[in-house]
Order: sequence, then structure tokens, then C-alpha cells
Amino acid sequence: MKSLQIEVFLCRSDNFGVLLHCPETGQTASIDAPELDPIVKAAEKRGWTITHVFTTHHHGDHVEANLALKEKFGCEIIGPRNEAVAIPGIDRTVGDGDEFIFGNRPVRIIETPGHTAGHICYHLPEDMLLFAADTLFALGCGRLFERSAMDMWHSLQKLAALSDETVVYFGHEYTLSNARFALTIDPDNMRLKSRVELIEMQRKRGDFTIPTTIGLEKETNPFLRAGDPDIRKTLGMAGATNEEVFAEIRKRKDTF
Repeated sequence: MKSLQIEVFLCRSDNFGVLLHCPETGQTASIDAPELDPIVKAAEKRGWTITHVFTTHHHGDHVEANLALKEKFGCEIIGPRNEAVAIPGIDRTVGDGDEFIFGNRPVRIIETPGHTAGHICYHLPEDMLLFAADTLFALGCGRLFERSAMDMWHSLQKLAALSDETVVYFGHEYTLSNARFALTIDPDNMRLKSRVELIEMQRKRGDFTIPTTIGLEKETNPFLRAGDPDIRKTLGMAGATNEEVFAEIRKRKDTF
């Protein structure tokens, strides 16, 4: 089986556009649909025809181009069952644990409420790929708009349970800001310090910081490290629950 091909590009001001292509079947999925023109140009550059849109959640900067892509390509729009009424043009609804076939391999749905009430991630276990949108970022996680910190913590634990080698594509280029914040929470983490130096060089060159891996995030992302004794000491929360520590980290990031 040939490997899937991935094209990454910028949409809007800081959204990542991602196309996922199977060279054997010719199927191409747009991960969300943040902006029409960059998506179409990326597909045309590679000679791909968009057959699917994998919608992760209902926010406008992720569904803006749904109807236009459907009109142009006749693609199937797949999206979260719990947000179906807010997903333009949705054809198929999916929820936690559901599975469908794309490019001759399974795509499994992981429901990750927190950023929105029905946010989902798309996991391709055979390819060790995860499309996490606004649940998990490099060194960050999404703001809590519709569900609680406890909900988001439990959602992130689902993702952290995946193989460390899982390659993660996320929704926004927030990594430099996330990195600078992470240092305030986990200042003695040498792995984090070296990663921040790399990120600063990447951004200075204009390079993207996508993708990341589950293993790297577990080592350096404070939102996955609420149980770490050093982080708890820094926050003065040695006796708190993981959920309480996570909530404090998220609260601090909101005002960083």
C-alpha cells in the first residue's frame, strides 16, 4: 500500500490548510475548509481532485469553504454528529468510535469535547496520523468555548493514549506563542527549552511548525503534563488533581 501524501499551506491569517491524498484511489480530503482559494490552489498544484472534507468542528474559520468546495468538486462532507446542525453541507455524521474507509484504510473518530461541545479528531491508525484541529496544538490546546476544563482534560487524555509515534496535524500556527507560555509553566524542562529554540529559528525563517508527534507533546506540552511534579511545584498546586492543574494552566494561557 502506497503512503498517503500530505500538502500543508496557510489559510486566512493563521489557519493551516491540509490536504490528504491517496495515490492509489485518487481520493483527496481537505481537513476542514478554512478558505476556498488556497485550498483550490493547493489541490490544482498537485493535480488532485477533492473528494472529501473532514470537518472537525463548527467554527466559521473551519467550515467557511464547505459549500463552495462542494459546489466545485461535488465532494462529500463528513462531520461531527453532535454539531451537524451547524456544519454547512454536511453529508455524513460521525461520532466517537465510528470508522469509515478512506484511501483503502480505516479512519477512526475520536470525540474530543472542550474547544466546542462536539469537536472530533480524525485518526488513521495504520498510517499513525492524527488530525487534531483545535483540540491539540504544538505546545498548546484549544480555548474552552463550549465545554469545561475537565472535559478538555479527558479529551486530551484520549489523544495522549495514542502511540508516541503518531504524527499530529493541528489547526493553527500558534506554536511560538504557545512555546513562550510553556516556558512559564515548565521552566526547568530541558527538552522544552531546546524545542523552543528550534521553534524560534523555524519561525524566523518563515517555516511552519506543523506537524508534531504525540510523544513530543507528552514531553513538552504543559497541557498534557498536569501530573508533572515540577509543574505542580511551579504552580503551587502539589496536592491538586490533574484536572485542577490543567484548568489553572488553561486559565493562565487565556491571559498570557
